[in-house]
Amino acid sequence: QVQLVESGGGLVQAGGSLRLSCAASESIFSFVVMGWYRQAPGKQREFVARITSAGSGNYADSVKGRFTISRDNAKNTVYLQMNSLKPEDTAVYYCWRQPGNYWGQGTQVTVSS
Repeated sequence: QVQLVESGGGLVQAGGSLRLSCAASESIFSFVVMGWYRQAPGKQREFVARITSAGSGNYADSVKGRFTISRDNAKNTVYLQMNSLKPEDTAVYYCWRQPGNYWGQGTQVTVSS
């Protein structure tokens, strides 16, 4: 059972930045896609960003140009650098791993206006 542990959430003012981390209990080096999803109150969970084992990233249109996903295979950790945060970015952010469709427990991000 792979475990994913997120950290780095918190309260920030609009325009500010946060960096989320996701530490995996097993190697993320080969053939593993890691990603971030988020869920705002009353809304469905939505895709935010994804990074392949080769380091290629994909982003939701709503965060493109503001968020950057990266990975450190040596540390089995994935990061989400979030800049120019907006109140609509407020959500619980979840780390995700494929194969296996593993999820972390989530970390709260709150952006005040």
